[in-house]
Amino acid sequence: MNLEDILREVIANKFVMYFKAQSYHWNVEGIHFSQLHDFFGEIYAEVYGSVDTAAEELRALNQYAPISLMELYNHKTITEDTVKPETVDNMFLLLAMANAEVISSLNKLFTAAEAANEQGLADYAAGRIDTHKKHAWMIRSSMPKVGE
Repeated sequence: MNLEDILREVIANKFVMYFKAQSYHWNVEGIHFSQLHDFFGEIYAEVYGSVDTAAEELRALNQYAPISLMELYNHKTITEDTVKPETVDNMFLLLAMANAEVISSLNKLFTAAEAANEQGLADYAAGRIDTHKKHAWMIRSSMPKVGE
């Protein structure tokens, strides 16, 4: 996979993760609604805010950013939800899995950017990896422990 296609995968996966978190923000219910609504809101806002920079990195490589949702769909590796998750626990699990897939895409991007001597892009990928690792521990820390 070439550098540009890896970056397209990153953009697509970030967009799917953003939408997943936003849909959980919209649809969460229960006694902890306010806290969970805010939590999912913070995740989706941060991830959404990072999509533009990724698209600009693609433009800096003299490539066009995705022009349609179908194009994004064709580059994603994250499974979309087709129904509302039954529980908040499932929302956390699915969001954790999406975040792990974003990290995987970013790791591929970092490796490819270094190999292509694209230092700015490698720096971007490294920063985003750190941010998504923070998302990972926040999501993991919010998940109920086994037996709770």
